[in-house]
Amino acid sequence: MLQQSPMYSYIPARDLDRARAFYEGKLGFKASEELNGGVVYKAAAGTAAFLYPTPNAGTSKASQAFWDVKDIDAEVAELKGRGVVFEKYDMPGTDANGITTAGGAKAAWFKDSEGNIMAIIQTL
Repeated sequence: MLQQSPMYSYIPARDLDRARAFYEGKLGFKASEELNGGVVYKAAAGTAAFLYPTPNAGTSKASQAFWDVKDIDAEVAELKGRGVVFEKYDMPGTDANGITTAGGAKAAWFKDSEGNIMAIIQTL
């Protein structure tokens, strides 16, 4: 039953104002509504993320969310131009831009203003 329902991601923020500045300024998101002390960002295909305040932000060592993009090289270049810094992991198949090609996909990771790891994925 759950698989038939839309699924949304939560993005934790220690400092909501700082996080909003990152998501809206650097990533270019537009808030669709403020809700229960947080902010909703709508995305493609009916998906959305809820940015909410919590002292637990940035504590996960795994990706919080990922965007499924058509052209990862263009996305990474655009985000770098906006000041987003990409992580460089020591993994086979990683190029100078930090994009890793493995397992039928390309992936790149960055941390948001709160220390959350986010990913951009392009299926090959």
